Amino acid sequence: MTMNGTEGSRPVRLPRLDSLTGLRFPAALLVFLYHASLGVPWIRLFESDTANDQFAKYVSQAGALGVTFFFVLSGFVLTWSAREKDTFRAFWRRRFVKIYPNYVVTWALALVTFAAVMTEPWQAVVNLFMLQVWVPDFATNFSVDPPSWSLGAEAIFYLAFPLLILFIRKIDPAKLKYWIAGVMVAVFLTPTLTYAVIPGGGMQMPGADGTSTVQYWFAYVLPPVRLLDFALGILVARAVMTGRWRNIGMTASAVLLAASYALALNVEHLYAQRAVTLIPIVLMIAAFAMRDAESKPTPFNGRFMVWLGEISFAFYLVHYIVLAYSRKLLGEELFSTPVGIALIAAQAVVSVLLSWALYAWVEAPLTRRFSTSRKAKAAKAAAAAAAAAGGSTGSEDRKVAETV
Repeated sequence: MTMNGTEGSRPVRLPRLDSLTGLRFPAALLVFLYHASLGVPWIRLFESDTANDQFAKYVSQAGALGVTFFFVLSGFVLTWSAREKDTFRAFWRRRFVKIYPNYVVTWALALVTFAAVMTEPWQAVVNLFMLQVWVPDFATNFSVDPPSWSLGAEAIFYLAFPLLILFIRKIDPAKLKYWIAGVMVAVFLTPTLTYAVIPGGGMQMPGADGTSTVQYWFAYVLPPVRLLDFALGILVARAVMTGRWRNIGMTASAVLLAASYALALNVEHLYAQRAVTLIPIVLMIAAFAMRDAESKPTPFNGRFMVWLGEISFAFYLVHYIVLAYSRKLLGEELFSTPVGIALIAAQAVVSVLLSWALYAWVEAPLTRRFSTSRKAKAAKAAAAAAAAAGGSTGSEDRKVAETV
């Protein structure tokens, strides 16, 4: 079965989305900063409680913003780069080859360097198969390599994408705005429904008065709920591709995102984590995509930012390991604020270097080697030979930035 649908007057080839590739790294860096601010003994560096508390306060919603950005971006970019005659099997193969090798390497690295002593064997196995997100238990959701929980959600997104794109392509472009608004409303209602229906007793989220870990799991971690973010990315991509999106521009969307983040620091936990920054994220992704479509420069489509974006998936999986293992190597000593800041900067640099290695030695070569079956490669080679024999120059394959 193919992923074709009613496509309308879509261009044969869409431009690369280099800015969206470049934006992946700042989003991953936000997640890094959030994890670096955690006051747990295996992460904390600052001796001063004041410095530690202020740092944690100002980046308390940075991780959630980064994750939401990635979920929406994933739906947007996969829709933008969808191949018209793709099959379900071919799509799933490419996503598996791109995602799972990095995931397994960092799973093993986390266990070896720090996580084995705090992880039950069954939790390690559940993590290996990306099933930790289905267990309503905070310790299990964030066991082994804590950031990897989001890959459990992404796995469901990828399984659902071929069916979602078939359905969404059939929506009348004039009605996309209603679908987009409906999904946004559903996301905003998620915290309300959660607080109303899911029990609030038991273990509480740190620094989030009135929010239980089970409520957090339901509203923030559970894949079917987060599928709304992914579907929103697909819908917005279709709106942009069919000329049905009203662009407010890069600057305005960035200002709105900054304002929404400030608001997120002052509202109830689940609203902050789940909903407050959503609309500016959508506006920003669309604005930068449209800028790329016009082949105009942005702060994020230069060569260096694109390279950082390309290694950002590896960075996302590696950084917590660096934070935890470097803290282990440093012993129990806590540090002055300037030294702590310098150490966090060094942890970021080490994370980038390790991410580069993981990308260059694992992700890129395995993606090149195994993302296409031998049969498909043979068919492509035969088609190229036939085109050359017929005097056709062929066409360059589309290269579009992809996300986690």
